[in-house]
Amino acid sequence: MAGIVESEKIDVGFSGKRCIHSRNCVLGDPHVFVPNAPGEWIHPEAASVEKIVALAENCPSGAITYVRKDGGPQEKPPAVNTVRIRENGPLAVHAEIVLGEKTLFRATLCRCGASENKPFCDGSHSKAGFAATGEPALKDTPALEARDGPLIVKPTTNGPLKLEGNLEIVTGTGHTVERATVAFLCRCGHSANKPYCDGTHKKVGFVG
Repeated sequence: MAGIVESEKIDVGFSGKRCIHSRNCVLGDPHVFVPNAPGEWIHPEAASVEKIVALAENCPSGAITYVRKDGGPQEKPPAVNTVRIRENGPLAVHAEIVLGEKTLFRATLCRCGASENKPFCDGSHSKAGFAATGEPALKDTPALEARDGPLIVKPTTNGPLKLEGNLEIVTGTGHTVERATVAFLCRCGHSANKPYCDGTHKKVGFVG
């Protein structure tokens, strides 16, 4: 399910394929994002533009987007590019993400190997019983000269995610695991060194 809901001051877009059901939207304001509604469930007229913007930008998958019509600022990339490791779940990326011909600011990328919407998470980790810590060991890495800028995300053929650009890999509780400009992150679900790739995708015959 995808589409745009228009209102006088702001239009709200939704991509069902990108949604991971984090429920930040319906918990943030159930009058704007109405849970379990039989019909239209997005009502941008039910809150201020600033509230809608905050709710949209709190969507980790980027499934919710917006276009302001009141002259206010559109979404901008963050001051710090981050890859957050979700316990038993995906990699939540917040950056100026360059993925093929697309530029995104928020995305949740599959690391269990089971998603049918690769490289994006589709929630399959729950059905697959994927288990991986969100709190890997921290590395003592020096501060980056710059912490923002484009982050090129390339799902390599039958292999890991290659990330190029300034990035900080962060645990679920907010600790910085590593600061890097290049990282190869597991997306087959079988690495013994998660979140990093250790070459296991070749042994398990990962296709993606």
